[in-house]
Amino acid sequence: MTADAPALPGSYAAVHAASLADPERFWGEAAGAIDWVEGPGRAFDAEAGVYGRWFPEARLNACHNLVDRHVAAGRGGQAAIIHDSPATGTKRQITYAALQDEVATLAAVLAGLGVARGDRVILYMPMVPEALFGMLACARLGAIHSVVFGGFAANELATRIADAAPKVVLAASCGIEPSRTVAYKPLLDAAIAACPHKPDACLILQRPQAPAEMVEGRDIDWSAAVARAREAGRRAGCVPVAATDPLYILYTSGTTGKPKGVVRDTGGYLVALAWSMENLYGVRPGEVYFCASDIGWVVGHSYIVYAPLLIGCTTVLYEGKPVGTPDAGALWRVAAEHGAACLFTAPTALRAIKKEDPSSALARGYDLSGLRSLFLAGERADPDSVAWAERVLERPVVDHWWQTETGWAIAGNPLGLGLLPVKHGSACVPMPGYDVRVLDEGGRPVPPDTMGTIAIRLPLPPGCLPTLWGSDERMRASYLATFPGHYDTSDAGVIDADGYVTVLGRTDDIINVAGHRLSTGGMEAVLAAHPDVAECAVIGIRDALKGEQPCGFVVLKSGVERAPDEIERELVALVRERIGPVAAFKLALTVKRLPKTRSGKILRATMKRIADAEPWTMPATIDDAGVLDEIGESLKERGISG
Repeated sequence: MTADAPALPGSYAAVHAASLADPERFWGEAAGAIDWVEGPGRAFDAEAGVYGRWFPEARLNACHNLVDRHVAAGRGGQAAIIHDSPATGTKRQITYAALQDEVATLAAVLAGLGVARGDRVILYMPMVPEALFGMLACARLGAIHSVVFGGFAANELATRIADAAPKVVLAASCGIEPSRTVAYKPLLDAAIAACPHKPDACLILQRPQAPAEMVEGRDIDWSAAVARAREAGRRAGCVPVAATDPLYILYTSGTTGKPKGVVRDTGGYLVALAWSMENLYGVRPGEVYFCASDIGWVVGHSYIVYAPLLIGCTTVLYEGKPVGTPDAGALWRVAAEHGAACLFTAPTALRAIKKEDPSSALARGYDLSGLRSLFLAGERADPDSVAWAERVLERPVVDHWWQTETGWAIAGNPLGLGLLPVKHGSACVPMPGYDVRVLDEGGRPVPPDTMGTIAIRLPLPPGCLPTLWGSDERMRASYLATFPGHYDTSDAGVIDADGYVTVLGRTDDIINVAGHRLSTGGMEAVLAAHPDVAECAVIGIRDALKGEQPCGFVVLKSGVERAPDEIERELVALVRERIGPVAAFKLALTVKRLPKTRSGKILRATMKRIADAEPWTMPATIDDAGVLDEIGESLKERGISG
């Protein structure tokens, strides 16, 4: 949103304007929420790094800020982590004092294996407390952690090991899914065998559901090593690092086949997260925060681990699914049982819940009086699902937008500053430090309500990536070259006359139908509004006459007994009514399920390659490989190549 955009009500407008008018002063004041070994001094150096660096003169330790300072302040007895695992039928509370002991002891083990400041450590872990201990132990030593989603294919893990060159790997023997146990150790062994870089050691957490065979001379039993260190009284202290030192690397898929290692610096990240917890999420120290994500993703890094512990909340670590462990009331049960003030999940989880329990009977069975808000991110939240959740919870439901690269929200509804009017389908307004613009292909700003590429004027605020691991040039080429002076989000959308941001999809999800640029996200919003549709995806498939034509895949709600072809005809008519004949929407296919990553993102690009009969490979992140075959068969039945 530009400085001359229409004013918004309440304190938000003044806060956002101040952050753009004098960013150094704004973030310098926000830095007061952090404990520093050496204070920030100047907040920003425009000459450093690729586009500038935040807090270039400061030193601190992230683990001290998340753990030790709370114990020192007398809050060691407060629960830091609640581990709720329907996968194993267990629950566990860990206080801040116990967390400090676990992390300091594990850090001593890592130090004994040669891990020091600047070294990399890869974690290949399920949703267990030891995964958080490992992340924080790395931060304690000034080492750089890189979490790889547990169960990732061996070749994907190998590429990350090769790029990060870790000294040590922390892994569990297995992860537990609702219908199966996934052995991690054979995947790790295969990845190391295929990789030119060999870690010095692997610390293996043996889980009783599937104990792993150990490689002599390399693998070390996690529990035994920690027990020996504790018995010997070995505990590692917090190592001060530069605020600009990397805290972690988080890999995201690259277009060249080589994953991009997004670097997160230490000082700016903590400053941004601390601001967000109170001002965006409206959560205070001592409250329970429930982020139903996975630590393998950026949401899990920021809002399961770092942000809640940073301000002294109790964070819920959930080893389960939104449905199936045991039913579609799972998230409501966890929020009610542990007294969560805020629940953060993905739109796809909400759609899965709505599909299984459209009447919200399960939600009404739990006391959610302590829950103040529901936040959604990860994919665009369709207005119908947001409205459904608002009716069920009678609480604010915030669809906010951010990326792996940014580390925290680009746009959202800042509850801590006062709830702004809600516009379904919009991610609301830019957060402080984000000067959001919508640009045309030539880099020129477009009028309000005109679709274009969403870009952010440099510099990016604290918390965002300063570079990619080992490649400043790739950082420039991937994000900064298209629109000089701006960060290219690669998302398409609009900003309306009130300054609200609506994300319509990735720029490669904008299809060209007979010369008309159309948003697949806009069509999905129309399909999702149909009362029988649980979730949907629209892709553009190749068309000899018009270039592309839209094709909609829909999953129906449980209990719908009407004929699918009747519903499909209604959907075609609905898109023509709401968007117009220009959309050329003629093809709606009902399917049993949509192909998704383990984080819940729909694999639209792979679906498009199948429809266009182009070569495609099985994505490493896919949750269920068989669903892609089902998509291909559905397309063939309709005379599309598949």
